[in-house]
Amino acid sequence: MQAVVRVLLGLLVAIGGLANISCTQVSSPTVSPHTQAVRRQWPVAPEMRGVWLATVSNLDWPSRPGLAVAVQQREFRDLLNQVQILHLNTVVVQVRPMGDAFYPSHDMPWSQYLMGQQGQSPGYDPLAFMITEAHQRGLSFHAWFNPYRVSQHGNIAALAANNPARLHPDWIVHYGGALYYNPGIPEVRAAIINSIMEVVQHYAVDAVQFDDYFYPYPVAGLAFPDAATYRRYGAGHFASLADWRRVNVNQLIHEVFLRIKQVRPGVQFGISPFGVWRNQSTDATGSHTRAGVTDYDILYADTRTWIRRHWIDYIVPQLYWHIGFAPADYQTLLAWWAHEVAGYHVRLYIGQAAYTFGRNSPTSSPPAELLKQLALNRRYPQIQGSIFFRLKNLLRLAPELKEQLAHYF
Repeated sequence: MQAVVRVLLGLLVAIGGLANISCTQVSSPTVSPHTQAVRRQWPVAPEMRGVWLATVSNLDWPSRPGLAVAVQQREFRDLLNQVQILHLNTVVVQVRPMGDAFYPSHDMPWSQYLMGQQGQSPGYDPLAFMITEAHQRGLSFHAWFNPYRVSQHGNIAALAANNPARLHPDWIVHYGGALYYNPGIPEVRAAIINSIMEVVQHYAVDAVQFDDYFYPYPVAGLAFPDAATYRRYGAGHFASLADWRRVNVNQLIHEVFLRIKQVRPGVQFGISPFGVWRNQSTDATGSHTRAGVTDYDILYADTRTWIRRHWIDYIVPQLYWHIGFAPADYQTLLAWWAHEVAGYHVRLYIGQAAYTFGRNSPTSSPPAELLKQLALNRRYPQIQGSIFFRLKNLLRLAPELKEQLAHYF
């Protein structure tokens, strides 16, 4: 979840052209009887007061790779203590940031962000440790996965020998100098689901969460190279490449949801998409925004279907813009998402960008904006809390603002 990249892409509104792709809405199967049965078991949830803890590039934890076990663990405990001081109740921890793992996996190599080299064991089980520490403090633990990202470089040979991407190079797409799993290959989908279920089956996580990385954010002038995969799997069944891409993602979402509920019905499945589904200029039911990137048309994330088919337990749109920001106004999007979930049994939390408050940039906000946004959230009964991106940015807020935030909660 590289927030700066997302914001810059969202600002492409001035350039125009990315969001105005005409696509046919994809029809999806109705909600299954099993899914309906699972829904009836839901308890009433408290207000979400969560924070994302990013491990990619050592953004939040560990502070750098190669630390001794005791130092890694002390850093994590210190972070959780700060979470408690802020009166938060949930940590969303990136356990598979880049085609790797923060736990001993049968399928995925150890993360390079632990010891500095992909595949090198840190000598303990970080995921088991983190879950224990969170639960001892009364914090919920949501395991955050990036399903399709493989690496920020394009060199397959530099991956660990047991990395599925290295073992199956035909599963991989090179795009914009990075490596991604090809969402259109059925074997890729099966491998991703199995790797997620490995965690659900063996760890006491409270939820599984995906963020906004589905098909990658576009690189100017560069098409995502999956035409051959489309000809093989999609051309005979779908009217357009875009429809096929959305169905590829939909199948992953639906199957992950069903597998989780079959094994551990109490584990939630949530997704945190980019904050704009479609612009009203493209779809009359979209938001009154001018975003250059949208979920449906650019990232092929069909969030409306996920909500209406009850394939997710919660959704956290990333509303990383301030009140009054003309291309993507926070208040406008807040109302749109509240309406979008109304009548559906999907919890709505708001993703809020701690890094914007008090910064000097076109998308930044004065410190008081944070409490204004939270007050706006509570006007809508559909909104059941917030998750902040990300922990160290939250901890860098001015002391008086952190104190106000803790009192607010």
